[in-house]
Amino acid sequence: MNPERPTSAEHLPYFSRYIDLVPDGDINDILESQFAPFTAKLQVLTAEQLQFRYASDKWNVLETIGHLSDTERVFTYRALHFARGDNSPLPSFDQAIWLQHVDFAKRTLDSLLLEWRGIRAATQSLFSSLDNAAWLRQGSASGHAMTPRAAAYIIAGHLMYHQHLLREKYALPV
Repeated sequence: MNPERPTSAEHLPYFSRYIDLVPDGDINDILESQFAPFTAKLQVLTAEQLQFRYASDKWNVLETIGHLSDTERVFTYRALHFARGDNSPLPSFDQAIWLQHVDFAKRTLDSLLLEWRGIRAATQSLFSSLDNAAWLRQGSASGHAMTPRAAAYIIAGHLMYHQHLLREKYALPV
């Protein structure tokens, strides 16, 4: 099943910044094809590049990878929750609070990528198993409607957004 692009009624307006980055095509194929090339480019970065911050209050590359992993885990859970017809509302998640309680900068790149690879495999497995009805089941997250298809596009676009930041702000060849 290749769901169409989500409508604006399926997510908070904030998430359009990610969804709009996702090219047309099968979202499952996009999720599958974007991960390996991106992580392969990360593996050639030096220790200095991995610890680099373009400003003192910004994340380094390792923290960014941890954030990508955490965010994908949250949005995949939201998609599962809604796809299974659970109508109980889900809370928002505050990325700043989450990063205060973990030290991704002390982890190795390999350990972060191994964890994220497992999360991406679970993400792909879930999304490839959804039928037409499941993609469109709506729930509430952060006080706003969301569907599994919106979550899938947000996950793909979120990676693309941070990849762009790593190229532009960090001057990295990703």
